[in-house]
Amino acid sequence: MTEVRTDVQPADLTDAERRMWEAFRFGRVCDLSSRIPAQDDPMSDRVWGPERTVRADVVGLLLLHGPPPLPGRVSSLKLRGARITGRLDLSGGTVDPYVELQSCRFDREVQLSETRFGTLRMISCAIPRLDAARLHTEGDLHLPRCRVARGIRLTDAQIGTDLLISQAVLERDSKGKALSADGMSVAQDFQAELLTTHGEVSLRGAKVGVSMSLRGARLANPYGRRALNAPQLTVERTLYLTSVALDATGGDPTSTPPFGLGQTPAPVRGGRVRPFECRGGLRLDDGRFGDAVDFYGARFVLDEDQEVSLRRIQTPEFRFVGEGPERGRVVVSGAKVVKLVDLSTSWPGPGRLSIEGFVYENLAPRGHFPLGRRLAWLEAATPEYSPEPYERLASVLRASGEDADAREVLLAKQRRRRRTLPPAAKLWGYLQDWTVAYGYRPGRAAMWMAVLWAAGALLFSGHRPSAIKPGESPEWNPTLFALDLLLPVVDLGQQGFWRLTGPWQWAGSALVMLGWILATTVAAGASRLLRRG
Repeated sequence: MTEVRTDVQPADLTDAERRMWEAFRFGRVCDLSSRIPAQDDPMSDRVWGPERTVRADVVGLLLLHGPPPLPGRVSSLKLRGARITGRLDLSGGTVDPYVELQSCRFDREVQLSETRFGTLRMISCAIPRLDAARLHTEGDLHLPRCRVARGIRLTDAQIGTDLLISQAVLERDSKGKALSADGMSVAQDFQAELLTTHGEVSLRGAKVGVSMSLRGARLANPYGRRALNAPQLTVERTLYLTSVALDATGGDPTSTPPFGLGQTPAPVRGGRVRPFECRGGLRLDDGRFGDAVDFYGARFVLDEDQEVSLRRIQTPEFRFVGEGPERGRVVVSGAKVVKLVDLSTSWPGPGRLSIEGFVYENLAPRGHFPLGRRLAWLEAATPEYSPEPYERLASVLRASGEDADAREVLLAKQRRRRRTLPPAAKLWGYLQDWTVAYGYRPGRAAMWMAVLWAAGALLFSGHRPSAIKPGESPEWNPTLFALDLLLPVVDLGQQGFWRLTGPWQWAGSALVMLGWILATTVAAGASRLLRRG
């Protein structure tokens, strides 16, 4: 192509390029499509002829050194249904005009590394690869419904307002990544609803200024360990990894944000719902989320060595209300949340859950989640005994006014601990459990005392022992005598004045021994309760 001044149209432009050049100066749409949907699909194998073909060099010339707009107009590139040949390379450049490409087909990769844009919208385009590392936009970056054959690179990119890649289909690059956006910063919302990926989505250290939504997305990485790898992700509001309601009414396919989406979940019974699905590991370790992390209706398909890893995340509300994974592990060790919203069926089984150091302040279970299942949840999360998860649950229940349930949790903790003790200590544990339930059921101590007292009173009512010092003993009272034998330390003025012999001596000694055992277990339980307080 010959060298030209930017305000003069090059002489060797094709008819399609000339139309695009003139539309740029007017700021209007250059539509090169046939207006036949079957022929205008950029993802199809149909051949697009020269009447709708423009060179990438001409597009680059327009964007970097294009002609001035006509008086009263604002120049912009609005191209529809075009085939763009050659490699579009705007690396390091500054693009001032507004750019919107709809249903375009690129023959080669698009290189936008360190490029500065106002707003860039590429809608329903077929792109071999998009490399936009350290891209900077003052406004939005929109890539909805695009199909990218070798992945998108947005490493350290800075998006001035919103990033939109909803309904896009991203294949993996040579490194196995479908979306590489480590260190990316999005000032407002990041929307990736109904996104489909085949390769790793990497968002390590990324920052989102408002909310991040992957509602209805399907992330799959059969080539590596993780489908979503986002440690140290920061989202100022809510991260949505949820199902989405699909609205059958549809909408304008050229519009953004994506059409045909409802709320989460389906607003009407029987409506179509597409869950968030992750086929491969998910990692959000050390993430910070200002409002919530929402897994409503999420589905995880994991291998045995893969994890949903949420280590040390911090968020006011954690909604783990998806489908429980059949394989793999869920790890929330060290996480800190204020409110835990969960389903009993969302958590995996024994040996596949880790909650060591998981801190939560309130429980808000969805559906039926009785205490028995919550205790089973704790046991599944602690293959080896650990007191901290039990104490955390008891503290949360007590703070919400459920003291009886809190005592049941602490009793379950003692019974779980008993399994780890040597035989003698285990026997003492059983004794404490049978008698006073480790002090967490104080009414049982009174019951045992009443039973032994009644038995002793009945036993000695048929036998009057001889006095040790005749004339100095009080009036014989079998009821008080039995109680005096049972109560250690306390002297009711009966035991020291009467002499028991033969089998009655054995019966009295048994009452004394049982009284000491009962008193000791009561004291142990009381001290445990005091320590808990």
